[in-house]
Amino acid sequence: MSRTIVVGAAQMGPITRADSRAAVVGRMIALLEQAARRGCDLVVYPELTLTTFFPRWFMEDQAEVDAFFETEMPNEATAPLFRRVRELGIAISFGYAEKTVVDGRVRRFNTAILTDKAGEIVHRYHKVHLPGHTDNEPWRPFQHLEKRYFEPGDTLFAPADCLGGKIGMAICNDRRWPETYREHALRGTEMVLIGYNTPHHYPLAPEHDHLQCFHNHLAMQAGAYANGMWVVGVGKAGNEENCLLIGQSCIIAPTGEIVAMASTLDDELVTHDCDLDRCTEIRENIFNFAKHRRPEMYPLLSAKV
Repeated sequence: MSRTIVVGAAQMGPITRADSRAAVVGRMIALLEQAARRGCDLVVYPELTLTTFFPRWFMEDQAEVDAFFETEMPNEATAPLFRRVRELGIAISFGYAEKTVVDGRVRRFNTAILTDKAGEIVHRYHKVHLPGHTDNEPWRPFQHLEKRYFEPGDTLFAPADCLGGKIGMAICNDRRWPETYREHALRGTEMVLIGYNTPHHYPLAPEHDHLQCFHNHLAMQAGAYANGMWVVGVGKAGNEENCLLIGQSCIIAPTGEIVAMASTLDDELVTHDCDLDRCTEIRENIFNFAKHRRPEMYPLLSAKV
């Protein structure tokens, strides 16, 4: 039985603050319909797909912030997308700002979801590694206030059974941490879906600006190879509210090879036939955890520093 999933990485171009949810969903549906023509089983969209990357602004009014959050999913704005998913029979994954109530307490997460081909949500992930800062830092050309607007995720790096395989998620900064991929691999994940919004300019270390695209791929390719898994990295790209976001959305094989990559900074779909059984090429050889891993020699990996 084939375990090949035809995956579409659906990069999104800039989304402005003035763009409506309906307009963004319309663009997502256009990419989904393109994916259907290519025979895709799964389409992956970026982090915070439904809005502009709002943590670039300092806002003191919580009501202003909450306008970027979704309180249910699907909702009225995304209903057309979920309806088209069901009609086309394609699973999707996308990120959004989630406001929810847990045990009587309001919580706000940077969230990603995965659906099956019937449009049912089968997995929800809350971003674990929140970058940025909490207080207003007006010296920056743009801010990065994820730590102000979200709380750290409480979701383990674990997969869902979907499309005949084990599919997991991570979000943006998570991709830079080796622990993300290793924890996923130890839990049996065969494919990790990662949405991101990454600026070309890094205010804290501008000398690294020319390395942003290199580091983006380096982290994901290393994670794929060292853990024998597929990685699908999908970004929001282009000049969004005077902040240039990198593109180069890609699909990476368990060997660490980029097998498909976007070539624009706009809405663009790239696809690849991903055979999940290729994970064994690495997991039964180079990185055979049972044979070669020495967890007793890594005691500090789970210790607080």
